[in-house]
Amino acid sequence: MNALDITYNELLMDIMTNGVEKSDRTGTGTVSVFGRQIRHKMSDGFPLLTTKKMAIKTMMTELKWFLKGDTNIKYLVDNGCNIWNGDAYKRYSAVSSLSGQIKSLTQEEFINQIKTDDEFAKQWGELGPIYGTQWRGWKTESLIKTTLKDPLSGEDTYVEGTKYIDQIANLINELKTNPDSRRLMVSAWNVGELDQMVLPPCHYGFQVYTRELSVKERNEWFQINCNGNNPLMKSDWKGYELDQQNIPKRAISLMWNQRSVDTFLGLPFNIASYGTLLLLLAETVGMVPEELIGNLGDVHLYSNHIEQATEQCGRRPYNLPKLEVTNCDIMNGKFEYDLTMYESHPTIKAPLSN
Repeated sequence: MNALDITYNELLMDIMTNGVEKSDRTGTGTVSVFGRQIRHKMSDGFPLLTTKKMAIKTMMTELKWFLKGDTNIKYLVDNGCNIWNGDAYKRYSAVSSLSGQIKSLTQEEFINQIKTDDEFAKQWGELGPIYGTQWRGWKTESLIKTTLKDPLSGEDTYVEGTKYIDQIANLINELKTNPDSRRLMVSAWNVGELDQMVLPPCHYGFQVYTRELSVKERNEWFQINCNGNNPLMKSDWKGYELDQQNIPKRAISLMWNQRSVDTFLGLPFNIASYGTLLLLLAETVGMVPEELIGNLGDVHLYSNHIEQATEQCGRRPYNLPKLEVTNCDIMNGKFEYDLTMYESHPTIKAPLSN
């Protein structure tokens, strides 16, 4: 049964029934509730909504962008992902309106310039130290000394530079060496740099949790995932026999925290994106993806999304699809994916508020 779509539609109804009207930074207006949670068992299928068609490639491109540590929209627009275009253009428009020396472009002209002019993209495609920077290169006040050998004299010289923290690399290392740690966390909420970002992080951090699988659970996983691939297949392998077959020993879950939730357009992407990240981490460290949890703060519908949300609530869910990730190079933001058995209702269009 597809409980995810049902839970999501119930959340839409909750907002429309119990929400209060609130103003917002975009000037659109919202209906809002506070403090909700989404939970999903990954064994039930990949968490991609079926009550409207989802742009899976767009979501995957953005996740790769985060993992690369990139914060410039050039990579996104070159790969057909346009969800950050409005934020970059808003920054450009604000500066151009204050300076008579910057040519004022339409958003379409602006994005075309990003695609075709690398220098323009370098200057105006940058969004500040948002997710990619904080995940892969959190800047500290510490200095790090690097030893370099002078090629002529052969003597050692010392160069001081800023120390950066790669939270994704640290997370993966901890998962491999200390999987019971209660510090398996990644944060994007860098208070000292919020004013440099085009938009402070909405989903501002996530935590990972792992546990040991019982021999029975490992056997069940083997039956489901390896049945028919082993001529010696049986249902009661001993622990050491499962080890010989490289059957995972641990399950891994992920919980993300989100301060602001655009429930109609943004939340479906957030759910699928963190679901994919959980699969990538599981594949990288050899664990079984178990549960995906989202803790949601200000959960809102924009006033121009109410009609669309009502339409979606009237749709009956299909079964959830399956997603397989392969060739995972999480440290370079590279992976391949195969989405199968995805059946959905048609797309429901809605305007994006920036």
